[in-house]
Amino acid sequence: MSSLFPMFMKLEGRRCLVVGAGKIGEPKIGGLIDTGARLHVVALDATGTVHAWAKAGNVTLEIRAFAESDLDGTFLAIVATASRSLNGLIYREAQRRGVLCNVVDDPEYCDFYYPAVVRRGDLQIAISTSGQSPSLAQKLRQQLERQFGPGYAQWVAELGETRRLVLASDLDKQRKRDLLLSLASREALHAALAKQSKEESEKESARNDRSVTV
Repeated sequence: MSSLFPMFMKLEGRRCLVVGAGKIGEPKIGGLIDTGARLHVVALDATGTVHAWAKAGNVTLEIRAFAESDLDGTFLAIVATASRSLNGLIYREAQRRGVLCNVVDDPEYCDFYYPAVVRRGDLQIAISTSGQSPSLAQKLRQQLERQFGPGYAQWVAELGETRRLVLASDLDKQRKRDLLLSLASREALHAALAKQSKEESEKESARNDRSVTV
């Protein structure tokens, strides 16, 4: 098997098809909503959550059987039905049309795999075993979630804002590079996390004081 190419893909404005909206399809649909993709969901039945997303305008939902024309103009397709024969049919049709396709839990019918992901705001860490051991990928994700706590989200956001200010400054190129490297250091991280912890403690103390006063 050739090596997989890891990348993060922009889907905003692109048409993405999901076939199947049950317990397996629902999380796949949910994972696509925030990407800004134009989501088209076709299923014989759908969970209450998927119906709610459709009502809110997050997805276009059609309760009916899959038709090959559903792949017209589609950039990426996710297939999550209980029928392996239908899954295979959709995958082969997607291949014929040059549409990237993933049949959930069936590596044979996948152009790409879903990695296990740790999300901390704009920080995303993806783990893949190329479909060899999803259990290992999930175990590593849990370890990384403990290592990279929620505080990273705010720190990364602050780094982004600081980076924009540094790049817009009159400093020379090397000085900018050195400064950005120092801001992303372990020492800077510890200082930022300590600051966040102090601010959260102060807010908690203030809430407790107000509660006592009331």
